[in-house]
Amino acid sequence: MIRNQFLRSIRTGINSLMLHKLRSMLTTLGVLFGTSSVIAMLAIGEGASYQAQEQIKLLGSQNVILRSVKPPDDPNQGNQQSRVLTYGVTDADLERIEQTFPGVRRVVPVRQLQQEVRYSDRTLNPRVLATRPLYQDVTGRLVWEGRFLTEQDELTLNNVCVLGTEVARYLFPLESALGKRVKVGGNYFVVVGTLAPRMPGGEQQQPAGPEVTGEVFIPYETARKRYGKLQVKLRAGSRDMEEVDLHEVIVEVEHAENVPLVADAAREMMDHFHRKRDYEVVVPLELLARAEETKRIFNIVLGSIAGISLLVGGIGIMNVMLATVTERTREIGIRRALGAKRRHIVTQFLVETVCLSVGGGLMGVALGLLIPWVVEVTADMMTIVTPTAPVLAFGISAGIGVLFGIYPAWRAANMDPVEALRHQ
Repeated sequence: MIRNQFLRSIRTGINSLMLHKLRSMLTTLGVLFGTSSVIAMLAIGEGASYQAQEQIKLLGSQNVILRSVKPPDDPNQGNQQSRVLTYGVTDADLERIEQTFPGVRRVVPVRQLQQEVRYSDRTLNPRVLATRPLYQDVTGRLVWEGRFLTEQDELTLNNVCVLGTEVARYLFPLESALGKRVKVGGNYFVVVGTLAPRMPGGEQQQPAGPEVTGEVFIPYETARKRYGKLQVKLRAGSRDMEEVDLHEVIVEVEHAENVPLVADAAREMMDHFHRKRDYEVVVPLELLARAEETKRIFNIVLGSIAGISLLVGGIGIMNVMLATVTERTREIGIRRALGAKRRHIVTQFLVETVCLSVGGGLMGVALGLLIPWVVEVTADMMTIVTPTAPVLAFGISAGIGVLFGIYPAWRAANMDPVEALRHQ
């Protein structure tokens, strides 16, 4: 009996809405756009956060990275046409870390060389990195073709190199780079391998071109022998010479829980031995924690903005239902005179508001799933739709229908039947 009454109320509510199709459709638009914006904004925010976190993870969650930072120019030195600037992480710092830091598994030095890379008539200026074979294991870089640097390359000072994906695609667009001889500065190096892209599946790869900022890896000892420490930078009217022992030192910690301790020890050591602030200590684990916190705040902000759209849609539904109650005052009086109770009137109007909000919510979920796909295709931007986003958005839209339908339904149910029958 109760079930039949409920089904009859649903049919009555839907029939009432169908009498004003255009008005009902326009009323659902607020909920539709609100629901879709919740899903789309959360998907875009989730995608951007995922990319940022993946980039941080590539640095290694158990790594502590010391980087050389060029100090600001000293105005007291004047405009010298040539000068030698010494700064950054030193070989002595590397030795202290290797010998005195507890809980350290591996330490990898990295030097960056200012050298042009050429093959045939193609030239570019990537990051030429001189490092040791452990670099691949510590950073998790994957070999795409061939091999990475080996201990034998270090011992025999071999002129071999490994190309990053972007460099290989530019220098060798139609052929394999393995076995080819490329010129790095004034020396020739044989390509023994190429690395896989940093992003999984090759997403967001840089287009091949002379402005590419890819990487070329050469043996650490070979670089010390061939290029030395002094690097010359030519500028308009001046020549700057820099002497940097190490541009980066990657310290791999044995256990993740010891990363903060090693990071603090590195900061204290560098503060003690470097009077100038010519370094920075980067802790990917700390950056990851900040990125996750930023993601949480970002999702709250985006969800709140989208929630306001749903709130506006709910107010629109309540406004239309109040107008509907006024239009159907005589109908309400007739139903009450024929024996309908207040709960029957409440049920009828609540059914109508829930139908509007649920209908708008379902269409909003469909549109919300479509928008992230369009963004990925047109803007080449990663979006991630989590299973909770559509459920959350639809649940809020349905809840809004009930919340904003209570007052119009209560007002309709509490009308005086006699006054309602007199209404024209």
